[in-house]
Amino acid sequence: MPRPAFFRQWVESQWQRLGVLALSMLPLSLLFRMLVALRRWSYRLGLRSVYRAACPVIVVGNITVGGSGKTPLVIWLAHWLREQGYRPGIVSRGYGGRARNWPQQVRPDSDPGSVGDEAVVLARRTNCPVCVGPDRGAAAAALLAHTDCNVLVSDDGLQHYGLARDLEIAVINGRTRFGNGLMLPAGPLREPKSRLRQIDLVVTNGDPLPRTFAMRLRKPALVALQDEGRERDLEDLRGRRVRAIAGIANPERFFDMLRRHGLQVEAVPFPDHHPFTREELSFEDQLPLLMTEKDAVKCRRLIDYPDSWVVRVEAIPDAAFIHRLKGKLDACVTTSEPAAAIRPPDPEDC
Repeated sequence: MPRPAFFRQWVESQWQRLGVLALSMLPLSLLFRMLVALRRWSYRLGLRSVYRAACPVIVVGNITVGGSGKTPLVIWLAHWLREQGYRPGIVSRGYGGRARNWPQQVRPDSDPGSVGDEAVVLARRTNCPVCVGPDRGAAAAALLAHTDCNVLVSDDGLQHYGLARDLEIAVINGRTRFGNGLMLPAGPLREPKSRLRQIDLVVTNGDPLPRTFAMRLRKPALVALQDEGRERDLEDLRGRRVRAIAGIANPERFFDMLRRHGLQVEAVPFPDHHPFTREELSFEDQLPLLMTEKDAVKCRRLIDYPDSWVVRVEAIPDAAFIHRLKGKLDACVTTSEPAAAIRPPDPEDC
């Protein structure tokens, strides 16, 4: 196991309990909480600029570090918006991208090394215009200047207050939830749990928490890495040994999902957004090789092994979530001034 991935897993395990490490970092956690509150107030008071798009903006994110299922929900949301008659566009950070100039327009065949792996996945799976950059407002402005989008989805943008938003959706990891309940670096929280009270729609990926909507993932399908027209059922590999690689925020979640479907997994975790090399992906045995979609956009150019498969998952939100989403979006469309404000900080955040 690569050392950075092992270290990350160890840190995340510490975030699940109030151990010595967490308690020793509590002063830093309190300082971080204060800085988060001050940063939100700076936007609220107009000390920092906010870009207000001329169309509704939906932000999808979470309040914890690590994977929660945001990307499958963003993909579902983009398809749902198109079914409702909208022309959606997506803005994202472009994590892992090494482009010299931002923002960057993203196409299905863009280089993930330049624009980030998640952005390429979003472009490939949604066929929507995608624009990425550290400044979400600048990315949104560039997207609207070059496309006819009439609604924007901001991927993992909950804490990026430089882009005003009409709807906020938070996704909670149903397994790890909020860990020990502390903020970084003592725990996994980016913002206090009280922040959820200000969010329009809170979704739990897994067993739903009280006052949240449920989301589950459809049984995964396997798509051939080098031939996307060739698919097979994951059940075909039940009981067999496979090798699985994952360079995502929570690789164990991916490996556990494969094990729940009866696969004997030889797990090879990598750090999130890992830039793979051909040598790292050369294995002596002939085990079927499975990977996430985010890894596949980088590995496709490095692997010619025919028994390589992409595990494709799809989000399925419950009907109550869809009903509430439609009602809130309809209200946004009828308002005279889209993206009119950021939500003020909760007093408990200060």
